[in-house]
Amino acid sequence: MPGKTYLRRLRSLNEHLVLIDGFNLLSRAYFATSYGRDDHQLEKNSEGRYIHALKVFFSRISNLQERFPGGIVIAWDGKREDTIRNQDHQFYKAQRKDLPAPLIEQYHTATEICTDMGMHQMQVAGYEADDIIGSFTKAPLPVRKVIYSNDKDLFQLLNEDTDQLFVQKRKEIHYQLHHFQDDYGIQPAQWIDVKALLGDPSDNIPGCPGVGAKAALPLIQLYGSVEGVYNQLEQLDPAFNRYRKKLENGRESVMISRELVEIHCGLDDVHAVDMETLRSPSQAQYINVLEHYEILKDPFKLS
Repeated sequence: MPGKTYLRRLRSLNEHLVLIDGFNLLSRAYFATSYGRDDHQLEKNSEGRYIHALKVFFSRISNLQERFPGGIVIAWDGKREDTIRNQDHQFYKAQRKDLPAPLIEQYHTATEICTDMGMHQMQVAGYEADDIIGSFTKAPLPVRKVIYSNDKDLFQLLNEDTDQLFVQKRKEIHYQLHHFQDDYGIQPAQWIDVKALLGDPSDNIPGCPGVGAKAALPLIQLYGSVEGVYNQLEQLDPAFNRYRKKLENGRESVMISRELVEIHCGLDDVHAVDMETLRSPSQAQYINVLEHYEILKDPFKLS
């Protein structure tokens, strides 16, 4: 059981811990502000450093801090080629193109700024931001966790103490456990099995060829998991007969896909964190650092 001092520290976080997929937010900010522009047209500060995406990035973080005061974590992916997923399956995300140089530069600047602010950020060798976020959601902390990411793979992390914020059709959705249950008729942990069947072209995850959204969710609703589907493959409900051969041929692909989409939630680096370090920086710290980098010229337009 945590000690009283430990619990007091957690309560001082005002019962919120905002978990941000740093590169998910930064890349969305970058492409939203660079569309139709050449590199030389992108905004820089007086030192010649690109700042156009950083303005959106830190404005959004400020907004989240204001709405969910307390603690904050910026989670960053480890090097793609070094992740355990890529080491085991080299095709994972192998199709992705090199990132634009101005985006890479702003990633390095973002980590530098977070350090200057004293904002907690974390990168764990061999793992992705999702795994860091997942480990925080499973940590036994008496705070409400709020995930900020557009990645719906993270639905598997939803629970009574964890929500997700994402943008859909230019509208922010505050998604909670009951929304997911109502929308999909399964539990969040079963989302892993749905995604194992569906795959994910953006991550080069194959899924089961020929089994799409119309079949993947109903199969898991009926059989509970991909293991349940394969246990009943010879007695498959007649409504799914057309998928039997596809499921049989795609078994290995499905099992590999499940391994890839499941988020690792037991990272020791996360559970060893001193929760006192998760406090959000003060507004004064925030403003001073952003002004130094010429990202914020008008403090009243912070969020």
